[in-house]
This record gives sequence, C-alpha cells and structure tokens, in this order.
Amino acid sequence: MGNFLNRLNYTTVVLLSLSVILLAGFLLTRITKLAKLPNVTGYIISGILIGPYVLNLIPREMVDNMGFISDIALAFIAFGVGRFFKKENFQETGLAVIVITFFESLFAGIIVTISIRYIFHLNWDFCLLLGAIATATAPASTMVTIRQYHARGNFVNTLLQVVAFDDAICLIVFSVALAFVNSNIEAGVSTSEIILPIIYNIGALVIGFVSGAILSKLMTPKRSEDNRLILTISLLLGTAGLCAAVDISPLLSCMLFGTTYINMTKDKELYKQVERFTPPILSIFFVVSGMNLDISSFSTLGIIGISYFIIRIVGKYVGAYLGCIITKTTKEVRNYLGLALVPQAGVAIGLAFLGRRILNGTLGNMLLTIILSSSVLYELTGPICAKIALLCSKAIKMDNTTPGEGKDELKIEKVSEVISS
Repeated sequence: MGNFLNRLNYTTVVLLSLSVILLAGFLLTRITKLAKLPNVTGYIISGILIGPYVLNLIPREMVDNMGFISDIALAFIAFGVGRFFKKENFQETGLAVIVITFFESLFAGIIVTISIRYIFHLNWDFCLLLGAIATATAPASTMVTIRQYHARGNFVNTLLQVVAFDDAICLIVFSVALAFVNSNIEAGVSTSEIILPIIYNIGALVIGFVSGAILSKLMTPKRSEDNRLILTISLLLGTAGLCAAVDISPLLSCMLFGTTYINMTKDKELYKQVERFTPPILSIFFVVSGMNLDISSFSTLGIIGISYFIIRIVGKYVGAYLGCIITKTTKEVRNYLGLALVPQAGVAIGLAFLGRRILNGTLGNMLLTIILSSSVLYELTGPICAKIALLCSKAIKMDNTTPGEGKDELKIEKVSEVISS
C-alpha cells in the first residue's frame, strides 16, 4: 500500500495516511481491551504493524515528516499535567517529590553505570553516558494511561510531579557526565553544546510561565467556549514551536503553562475542554511512535542491552522506594511508584545520538543501539506496568475501569498483597 500511496498526489497521501493511522489505532485498541491492556499499547503495536518495518502501509517519507505530531501531542499532555501542580498540592508534596525524583533518577544512573562497568568491563566513559541516559523517564505513555482510567489521588499527584521533574534532572546529570567524558577524550562536542540545552530549557520555562499569565488575562467571563479553545491551542502551539526552534522538548514549558494558568484562575473547565479535543492527536502520536520503532533492532540488542533494560528498571524501582522511605510517603506510593517509571524514549534517544558523537566508533554505535532497541521494550511494557501500579495503589477506582475490569482489579490486588508483605 505504501507504494500505491506514493503514486498519488501529496494531499491525498497525507489524508489517506492519517485515515489509516487513526483506523489502525482504533482497531488494535479493540484487541488490547480484550487483554485488559492500556490503549497506548494498542496504538504502539498498530504503528509497528502498519509502519515501514512490517506491512509498510504508510510511505517512509510520510513517517519521517510527521515529527511535528510529537511536539503537538506532548504540548497537550504537558498542559493537562500542569493542573495537578496546584499550589495547595505542591505545598503538601513539594519537597518530598524533589527528594524522590533525585533518588529514582540518580540510583538508576549509578546502578547502571557500576553494573555495566564491572559486569562487562567496558570503559568508564561509555558506562557514565549510559548511566546518565538511564536517569530519563518518558512521561507521555504513563500520563495517557492515567487519563484513560481517570486515575486520581495522592499516588497520581506524586507520580505526575516526579515524571515532570525527571527530565530536568536527567538533563543536568547528562551534561555533567558529558563534560567529564569530554575532558578525558578529544571529542567534537563543545562546551556550548553542553550548556546551551540547559539555558534553552530555562528560557522555555519562562515562556511557559508568560503564556499561562497571558491566557489567564485573555479568559474573560464573556469569552465563548469556542474562543477559549482557540486561544489555548494558539498559545500551546506557539510555545511548542518556540521549543522546537532550539530543538528541545515542549514538556517542561507547556507543563508550567498549565500550572501557571490553574494557579492564577482555578479554572478546571478549560482542561476538560482541551481533553475532549485531544484523543485523535494522542492516537496519531503513539501510532507514529510505533511506526518509528524498528523491531529488527532486537537482534542487535545483545546481552548488554538486555542487562541495561533490566538493571534500569530495578534501579528506578529501588531508587523510588528508598526516596519514599526517606520522605515517609504512604505505603501505596512507596510500593508502586517505581513500577510506573519504566517508559523511556524521546529525551533518552536524543541524548544517545549526542553520546554517539562524543564516543565515536564501536562504543558510540553500541550506546545508540542499546537505547533505541530498549526503548521499544520500554514503550511496550511501560503502559502495562503503569496500569498495574495504578490498580495496586488503588488510584483506579472500580467505576473508572472499563466493563469487565473488576475481576482484573481483584487479581491485581492479590499481587499487591504479595508485594506489600
């Protein structure tokens, strides 16, 4: 079908491709629902199936040109997450969340670095960069799973705040590791390439705050619902566009955008209105993500990649557990938070490409291969782990599950009891 579409004019190719993407995502979620899996898993699997590496239903050029969908989807996701950072909530969990985030990020990075070094005897430069990348968590699939099941409560508030801060810590840790490695070898990475991303992210936070303040002033009582949505989307796309101009993720900026607005206005209705608008965008985003996952990379994952996949999960879980013990969180948060921090994709992949440049040769290619191939596994297993964590922590209530999921929750509760004991 990909070859057939290539013979049509560009507008037809775009429209038919979008139709196929949405339909494939919908059909696969019918199957994953039967298996009690999150919709995100169905979207990603459908993308793998229709993508260039399996059935090739969508032209490769079309897939390559849909990167902007990622920025749009992440902007909407992050804006929605911002509403959970109300001043009252953050005053309750603020310091605890920062401590937990440091522990889950740094413990995963340290255990990956040390394990890969002493198990496989690879040089410290490679191990440091791999460990620094291991600190990153991809929040998108976890956030959408929370949204699908209407999960609420202290566990969800803590989880969302942790995954929001996670990327900021990862960026700082990777910059420090890169500076150390760069001082040891003659590499083609300048100091500006290390420092500029941090400066750009700070600038993006300023833009997010300003956007939220502007929107709060524009939302007058007489403003119609249609115009409320138009203004919000306009500012979201503008914020994401400015972030894309300097090649950074819009997550932090748009999250602060949403946080600023909710704290200035207490207007919850706008977030509900935006949520009703976004399902097709999120579906396209995850299906396209699946199309970009090359499952043949599994063959090159190797024992080092498999070890990285497992050790990072252990590090995230243990780190989160220790952080929760220190901050004296509830038992539900302590036992299951680490399970919801499995996904890893966007930021990690971007850092892996930069890491390959500085390492060069075999080690650089190995670093990139490990991150790319493990990301496939993380994105497939992450939503499932997130759902288990939400069920075990009782963040998903019986009336929020889809029909027939009550039995599934009872089974998960048994798992919860075993882990707790």
